[in-house]
Amino acid sequence: MPASFQAPKRKSADDKRTVSQSIESNTSKDSTTVATLLKAKEARTIYHVTPENTISDAVAILSEHKIGALPVVAGDGSLAGILSERDIVRKLAQTPGQTLPQSVEENMTRAVETCTADDRLVSVLRRMTDGKFRHMPVVTDGKVTGMVTIGDVVQFRLRELEHEALQLKQMIVG
Repeated sequence: MPASFQAPKRKSADDKRTVSQSIESNTSKDSTTVATLLKAKEARTIYHVTPENTISDAVAILSEHKIGALPVVAGDGSLAGILSERDIVRKLAQTPGQTLPQSVEENMTRAVETCTADDRLVSVLRRMTDGKFRHMPVVTDGKVTGMVTIGDVVQFRLRELEHEALQLKQMIVG
């Protein structure tokens, strides 16, 4: 045994111990907020429709921008509802050949689950999963300030995991 090594004596190093994991380090990702995701999100434009728009108008926006839902914004800027691909498909089945000229207002979902920029991502994801919906408007002072999708949350978390894996690899390799 090298002369420089000295086995620790009982109670000699109790106050000098370090831990590689703690409650804070293991749960820090759970405290990531919607605002953090929105800052990292590539597309920052919030596409929307008004209650007076037609389903045809909404379909054109959804198709052009490759998105799955649109917040429905009233004249005063407040959230009136949400129109999703599911809403449109449901209406197409009920009124074949007559759906596109109908108004957004008569086909939108009025009871909309929303979140704020301060909400934790884990909470938003849980609400989306439990409610079986994929899009959630972000509302600040009654106005739509963003849109979060399940895909956004999953992609954001995957990037975090990749970053964590790289950090661990660098720590191990040195």
